[in-house]
Amino acid sequence: MATTPNRVAMLSVHTSPLHQPGTGDAGGMNVYIVELSKRLAAQGTEVEIFTRATSSDLPPLVELAPGVLVRHVTAGPYEGLVKEDLPGQLCAFAHGVLRTEAGHRRGWYDVVHSHYWLSGQVGWLAADRWGVPLVHTMHTMAKVKNAALAEGDCPEPAARIIGESQVVEASHRLIANTREEAEQLALHYGARSEQLAVVHPGVNLEVFRPATATPTGAVGDAVSHIRARLGLPRDAVVLLFAGRIQPLKAPDVLLHAVGLLLEEDPHLRDRLVVPVVGGPSGSGTAEPEALQKLAAALGISDVVRFQPPVGQRELADWYRAATALVMPSHSESFGLVALEAQACGTPVVAAAVGGLPVAVRDGETGFLVRGHDPRDWARVLRRYVDRPGLAERQGRAAARHAAAFGWDTAARATAEVYRESAWSLQRAAVASAS
Repeated sequence: MATTPNRVAMLSVHTSPLHQPGTGDAGGMNVYIVELSKRLAAQGTEVEIFTRATSSDLPPLVELAPGVLVRHVTAGPYEGLVKEDLPGQLCAFAHGVLRTEAGHRRGWYDVVHSHYWLSGQVGWLAADRWGVPLVHTMHTMAKVKNAALAEGDCPEPAARIIGESQVVEASHRLIANTREEAEQLALHYGARSEQLAVVHPGVNLEVFRPATATPTGAVGDAVSHIRARLGLPRDAVVLLFAGRIQPLKAPDVLLHAVGLLLEEDPHLRDRLVVPVVGGPSGSGTAEPEALQKLAAALGISDVVRFQPPVGQRELADWYRAATALVMPSHSESFGLVALEAQACGTPVVAAAVGGLPVAVRDGETGFLVRGHDPRDWARVLRRYVDRPGLAERQGRAAARHAAAFGWDTAARATAEVYRESAWSLQRAAVASAS
């Protein structure tokens, strides 16, 4: 195998990199796959992303970027399947992947990189068939999610836990977002130390960057223009939630905290705005209006603004317009939106779970909150009301912190994992032959 892999088969069964993040099953993993693939291609490794076709109108092949192709694989009916139905379609999906490779010369793919356990099941078969290494990224783990289950959320099924265990055993390398995630893979799934590699995700620093001063004014004027364009008051305290609306992400904790703030200080009602940018996902689709009903029940509908998911460039403006991004999640493998907001010069108030303590520097680029008691969240959020310069000071530190997480760095580290896994597979083959 060449020093740098020539071509990677990237597997994303349940969600397409072409889908809009923030709704359905599209989220941080979609952003991860798109950005990583683009940077790998720019560094000399071609990427072909296999994903399930969800419409008969989709072309079999789409060029996402130079050196990055998206292949739509027919596996089951195009519409009406939820993620929980997909294990029954993995055989059909694997058939499509193997048939694609069979149309090329032998050795077309150098590495299989699967994302989420469903893709890992297919990757296990493909890598074994092609004699190449399987590199897998979990993104989330059933045992970890079940240990921190949100109220009203459904536990992950035993079938997923079994499937994840099989993928861990079959993988040559497991890429973890943080050292804590690597430790969880070892603790809960028996991952071996030689399998584990820690690669922090990145952020698109070209899209997500602080507001720049206008030709005739200061940075504050630029933020005011952005707020005006988004319909936000110039002097408001803007507490932003951005992401999929589901119990796991805990937007209800933010709303309860805002209710407490207004109860303690009714005068804040004229100064506080809480945009919720995203769409229902996962178990949140069972009652898509639940968050609106909660806002009404708490008497805060006048300060909460529900916005549909938006593209990355508009999302960057929401970050720039915010006083702080609020992430009360019960579980996060990393929390890419925390990096995106900080790259835009916006502090983050996040739950001290998963990779968020890596993404956010407590007290410097935002605050970490332990637990999900709305009273604790209200106390922390109140600081941005009482200390007007806090958001600006933390925002500057946040932008410096996020600048160290470029996708180019993540892509180079990932390519190194590919090289190491291929080398170890070759050594094992030589040892076996002798």
